Amino acid sequence: MQVTVTTLSDKVFTIEVSEDLELENFKALCEFETGIPAKETAILLNGRPLRDDKASLKSYGIGHNDILLLQHMRGVTGLTLPTNTPFSANTSQRSPGHGGPGSAPVIDFGSIQIPGVGPLPQASIGGQSTSQGHGGGASFMDDPKVVRDMFLNNPHELALLKERNPPLAEALVSGSLEKFSEVFRQQQSERMEKAQERMRLMSANPFSPEVQKMIAEEIRLKNVETNMETAMEFAPESFGQVHMLYIDCNVNGHPVKAFVDSGAQMTIMSQSCAERCNIMRLVDNRWAGIAKGVGTQKIIGRVHLGQIQIGPDFLQSSFSILEDQPVDMLLGLDMLRRHQCSIDLKRNVLVIGTTGTETPFLSESELPEHARLNLLQRPSSSIETEDQQLAEALARSAEEASAKHVMVSSRKPASTSTAISGSKPTATVSSPPHIPPTSPPQTFSEEAMLRLMSYGFERQQVLDELHRSNGDVDQALAALLAKSLQMP
Repeated sequence: MQVTVTTLSDKVFTIEVSEDLELENFKALCEFETGIPAKETAILLNGRPLRDDKASLKSYGIGHNDILLLQHMRGVTGLTLPTNTPFSANTSQRSPGHGGPGSAPVIDFGSIQIPGVGPLPQASIGGQSTSQGHGGGASFMDDPKVVRDMFLNNPHELALLKERNPPLAEALVSGSLEKFSEVFRQQQSERMEKAQERMRLMSANPFSPEVQKMIAEEIRLKNVETNMETAMEFAPESFGQVHMLYIDCNVNGHPVKAFVDSGAQMTIMSQSCAERCNIMRLVDNRWAGIAKGVGTQKIIGRVHLGQIQIGPDFLQSSFSILEDQPVDMLLGLDMLRRHQCSIDLKRNVLVIGTTGTETPFLSESELPEHARLNLLQRPSSSIETEDQQLAEALARSAEEASAKHVMVSSRKPASTSTAISGSKPTATVSSPPHIPPTSPPQTFSEEAMLRLMSYGFERQQVLDELHRSNGDVDQALAALLAKSLQMP
């Protein structure tokens, strides 16, 4: 049968035992789980202590899935209590685990923390203090240099730190002791402030909405931590880094490592790769635009037809050229569908369906430097910079569209939108909006006018943009917001 054991420190574990197991043997099993010697433990069932160590669990009425409480007993041999504790006078003459004939075992409640009260003086064993909350142990772990050296000398702990505390791990791998100390001290102070705030709220009114909200959040975080620990135990492979799928190919006779991404709708190439492959002369600038998504990038134009050599095969494809793209080339869904490609992860190959050619994916050591994944979080400064770039790009695009609204809508596709899903941006190639021939003045509903004016725009601005968008309220709102985001 299975028996669940819990302690005052909230440790819970389950033991598979026989119903005929004697209590002293059951305590020995608990000692293995908790580290508390069997002679210093007391087992309680429904608040009733179990005293006869030779009796079986069945004789106590313990059944399958029952819950027992394990408590640490006071008065162990060799344990010297401080003279200023209220228990010293009463327990000094008692035998371990008993306060006298017929009395209940003396339980050690010293480990229970009482809100608003400091920790009790710790008992000493063999003349040495067992407290780890004060003295050398605490000061040892409070030294950032010692903690830093400990992580650097233990790759396993460093890997766990990268998963559980990315900001501190980033400071650690930077190689700067000052930066690590700053982040370490800051996190320490934040934890202390949270603990003090928690104690203040709990001592004020434990049933207030703020305290209840805090308790609910702590329960949620504990569930998250339990879920992660379960995943680390039963599915540790989920924490491993999976490298992306790259293949070797040639463009215009130049070797390129291409990223295979079936989630991207179009094939793209960086400007530096296009210059290296000598195909910039074929770029059609009429297809320029803004790529927005995770960050912003400028689309220089499009190469309508080019050849990619994969193994012995020469395959045709088009390329959208991006100005600042870390990936040299990305094979999107347009190229993969055209040539009926299959990604075979079992054999780790890319199969070209139209020719039957198989090309292996590159190993992790052969990947380009930018393709090596890093679990550390991006700094907030880079995110803010990307937001600024997005605002500038949107404003610039809106200005160019409004300045050239008189020209060439008939010579160029009105708009072509291609979404690059996954971790790639969403590219939108925009051209000046089509302006119809002169027509009578348009009138717009007052409701649409008020909706746009509620965003803080002037009435004349709203009218102008509604005219430009032929009454499309959403398009007018997007243009107004883009202009308002222009950076100084």
